[in-house]
Amino acid sequence: MATPNYNYEKRQRELAKKKKKEDKLRERDARKTSPDGEFGENPAMDPDPVPSPDGDAPEAGVDKI
Repeated sequence: MATPNYNYEKRQRELAKKKKKEDKLRERDARKTSPDGEFGENPAMDPDPVPSPDGDAPEAGVDKI
């Protein structure tokens, strides 16, 4: 019976971790360089809601149709 190659398995896990970390960093850099920044992806997370023309502030996360 063949013995497991632990070095190969460990190397594959390390490569997977490295790839995942690089993907995360690439995604983070893309968010930083995008014109909307991180707030453009989720409107409920906007720091300052834009007031409506009638002077009332819109409710966060609620769309009125």
